[in-house]
Amino acid sequence: MSNLALFAVSSENSRGRRITEAAPDGRSEFQRDRDRIIHSTAFRRLEYKTQVFVNHEGDLFRTRLTHSLEVAQIGRSIARNLQLNEDLVEAISLAHDLGHTPFGHAGQDALNNCMREYGGFEHNLQSLRVVDVLEERYAEFDGLNLCFETREGILKHASKRNAEKLADVGARFLNNTRPSLEAQLANLADEIAYNNHDVDDGLRSGLITLEQLQSVSLFSRHLDLVKQRYSDLVGRRLVHETVRHMINTLVADLTQQSRLNIDQAKVETLADVHDAPSLIGFSEPVKKEQQQLKKFLRDNLYQHYRVVRMSNKARHTITHLFDSFNDNIKLLPAQNQTRFEHEKQQAIADYIAGMTDRYAIREYRRLFAIELE
Repeated sequence: MSNLALFAVSSENSRGRRITEAAPDGRSEFQRDRDRIIHSTAFRRLEYKTQVFVNHEGDLFRTRLTHSLEVAQIGRSIARNLQLNEDLVEAISLAHDLGHTPFGHAGQDALNNCMREYGGFEHNLQSLRVVDVLEERYAEFDGLNLCFETREGILKHASKRNAEKLADVGARFLNNTRPSLEAQLANLADEIAYNNHDVDDGLRSGLITLEQLQSVSLFSRHLDLVKQRYSDLVGRRLVHETVRHMINTLVADLTQQSRLNIDQAKVETLADVHDAPSLIGFSEPVKKEQQQLKKFLRDNLYQHYRVVRMSNKARHTITHLFDSFNDNIKLLPAQNQTRFEHEKQQAIADYIAGMTDRYAIREYRRLFAIELE
């Protein structure tokens, strides 16, 4: 990719794969990573894993799959403007939620609580475990054998204890260096996508209203701009147009501020990126607006009583599944019993984390409803 900046990641300056493979024919190393992710079992399951709303609550709400695609689209657009590696940003974006549990963050919190005596559970680490260990597609290795930079981007954060176990991709958390600009970008593209699209889903669900959102400056000023331009616009078109303008503002600001940060840091090489502070970010005014929007969503959507009720059901389901499997490992499917026989709790966590929303509900009924097998 001849149009890449010198500080971007490329197939030539990549740290490569854990198991050496011949270079791909007709595509870059990171296109190969992207393709492997798309063809993985875990990626397909994202279609039935949710963001805020449980899968059976409606077909119009976002899932982990549609969210990941939206993150990839936003990330690629910004990467192109900054002359970064679009394929790497896309690969990280598509893989960043592969380890997420069913039932969104409520499922993760429940599984983390179940695993607290066994090292805990964090979906970010689980996403890396999926691509490093759990996928079974290739004759010569477990996992997907992705490039170091893709794996590094998937691992957004890690405790010192976990970083010490992760060797190469964990090193930056111990020596206080930064990942590639592509990894930093994928992380911010994720934030842009879920904040703005949770606004859309929240309004669609009726759990939040346009009137409430008037208190959020990022939303209200874009709503006013849309109304000025399209005075007769109402309903879904008004919401979509407002969210579209919000995303455009955030993308433009992130691009401009990141370019300024890179120039001021005098970054010229990939090594400079690792030694510099984080360089991909919003301007201070827009960052504050983003924080205000996140707080609004936490207080008014994520803590809405209907979401809290469903979250409580999710925790109940995950906890009872884990406890039952932990009490009697023979309840697990045979292949899950034997694969990690010396890591029983990890095997249970892998099984539960890999479930879709509807599969977890079905498995719960199989175990606890007397009329079902």
